[in-house]
Amino acid sequence: MKEKKKEKTRKISDLARKLGMSNSAILDILKEAGFKVRTAQTKLTKEMEKAVKERLHELENKELERIEKKKEIWGIKEETKPAKRKEQKREVKPKKVVQRPQKIKKKKTRVKEEEQNKEIVINPDTAITTQDFAKILGKDPVEIIQKAFEAGMMITINQVLSEDLLELLADEFGYELRFEKQETTSEVDEEELDEEKIPVVTVMGHVDHGKTTLLDYIRNTHVAEKEVGRITQSIGAYQVERKGKKITFIDTPGHEAFSAMRARGAQVTDIVVLVVAVTEGVKEQTVEAIDHAKAAGAPIVVALNKIDLPTADVEKTKRELSKHGLIPEEWGGDTMMVPISAKTGKGVDELLDAILLVAETLELKTTSLGRARGVVLESEMKKGMGPVATVIITRGTLRLKDNVVVGDTFGKVRGLVDDRGRRLKSAGPATPVMILGLDELPSPGDKLEVVENEKKAKEIAKERKALRKRQIQRGETSFILERIEEKIKKGELKELPFIVKADSYGSLEAVIDSLSQMSIGDTKPLVVHKGVGAITESDVDLASASQLVILGFNTKPDQRAKTLAHERGVTIKTYKIIYHLLEDVEKMLKGLIKPVIVEESLGIAEVKEVFRIAKIGNVAGCFVTSGKIEKGAMCRVKRGDEVVHEGKIISLKHFKDDVDVVKEGQECGVKIENFEKVKPGDILEVFKLEEKFEY
Repeated sequence: MKEKKKEKTRKISDLARKLGMSNSAILDILKEAGFKVRTAQTKLTKEMEKAVKERLHELENKELERIEKKKEIWGIKEETKPAKRKEQKREVKPKKVVQRPQKIKKKKTRVKEEEQNKEIVINPDTAITTQDFAKILGKDPVEIIQKAFEAGMMITINQVLSEDLLELLADEFGYELRFEKQETTSEVDEEELDEEKIPVVTVMGHVDHGKTTLLDYIRNTHVAEKEVGRITQSIGAYQVERKGKKITFIDTPGHEAFSAMRARGAQVTDIVVLVVAVTEGVKEQTVEAIDHAKAAGAPIVVALNKIDLPTADVEKTKRELSKHGLIPEEWGGDTMMVPISAKTGKGVDELLDAILLVAETLELKTTSLGRARGVVLESEMKKGMGPVATVIITRGTLRLKDNVVVGDTFGKVRGLVDDRGRRLKSAGPATPVMILGLDELPSPGDKLEVVENEKKAKEIAKERKALRKRQIQRGETSFILERIEEKIKKGELKELPFIVKADSYGSLEAVIDSLSQMSIGDTKPLVVHKGVGAITESDVDLASASQLVILGFNTKPDQRAKTLAHERGVTIKTYKIIYHLLEDVEKMLKGLIKPVIVEESLGIAEVKEVFRIAKIGNVAGCFVTSGKIEKGAMCRVKRGDEVVHEGKIISLKHFKDDVDVVKEGQECGVKIENFEKVKPGDILEVFKLEEKFEY
């Protein structure tokens, strides 16, 4: 009996601790395996443990395959390399044991010496240059550059190396490289999740279907009457009580905030209340709301509003909703649909009871103990207050004078204000609260954490800003389609998710029907959201949050959607011929589509004179005849009609100053990577290469 008890009390967090992994990593593996788990405090079953171990074994094998493929790509021969490594071990081992650890101890990067294997552990968030890596290995930078050259890569001493290249170079020198993430987050208290959590509910639906009027009635205030055109103008979060139990409501101005938070890894909503006016039925934004909620994995409770009006048709609305996968319980489905009148209050109590019933089945857990964590819903600059943020506390208790880190900003809590304008001394889980005292404005979806002191908060915020900058420098923002393709190639993804927009319902149906009949092996298209009209910011938000590709048939993105898609790496592909669309989807299913390398011309400069500078080499004194010259851009050196060299601009000076850009009509000094034979009269064509998908 004792043994059985032990099995029951085992949690996912125990397995994470045993395997030396983070809770989130284990949760991700279990979710991929089809287990419905929400927190690391969920009970661990034998099936879960088996699934995790099998997945880790599979990943280990795939990693070995990946390294082998990489060797093939770089042209490393199997026969010669092991012999070379053995020779190194036999002859150089005594020197390595004595000298190398002494050098490496000075560095923060950790190096272990083992009998069979030498392992280097590097933080992937750290930008490692060729020179840094040479010091880690105890080698001369020239040796590193030579090895890269032999593998077909031209690198410079100050170049930041990609993870793949670091891995390859470490392998060349007989080391095994392991990337171990050192979190920049604070060490928050890990308390047991043993308290019942107040459900957080997001109210969504079509414009003017009564979202705010419903909340207005529930809270017994008149927010809707105060708003211009009775349409919600900003995010609000409100807490109400029913039968001694609390519910937190989030009223959003649209679906953008809902998706923006999800895109940043902040899943705040437990339940979605979908408000549908039975006088109008299912509209475009109703469908959007359904797709957003489904993509988030949040259960939906439908509020069938405006039943007090003579044109109300409840049954017709239910039929329309059933076409979008929401089947009422009385029809044998699993969606609770409650007829209400937000104006008179009829049925609202029943709606609250339905929410509490769904929350009960979810078994939501949290704790009010330990340091607070939360998620930003909205932020703004307020006169006389400075930066303020509306936050929902997810666990722990936030108190006045707590030092907090919010995203990459920080501050000390100088004020806590609830949804009714009351000043609070503390705020517990699922409590919406406005906080004062932040250094800068955070973004919606940023996570709040309490740390021990202001110095620590400042350090973490500074480190996160630096990390974001380094990630941009290393080009670590990747396109969604590339990430999806990787999953398809690894066999991790069986459905390729899309948003489909078309110019008419007839065209849309034709595209959807064609896609439904398509499959390549085990992989097939999955339409997560569809609609008629231009591709909008809302579409891009959903695509970004849910890792989707957008297909447009006889329709295009508006300018704001196009800009947002570029910022977030969302792929939008538009077509005028259905066969072209289907051909591209087929290629995507096969994982064959690659980004197009686009050359963007920046400017032209003429070499007037060449200067020889000690330790640097030949520098071209130029006059910019058109456009601009940028440091770090590519440069094509033309002598007459012949291209004599193509390389990177590694140094740019305007008179004696180091600059990033020199514009038309100005003089500058240009140093081109690995090129000393520049001559007066040469023409420099400056350009940059970008990987782009067709918009």
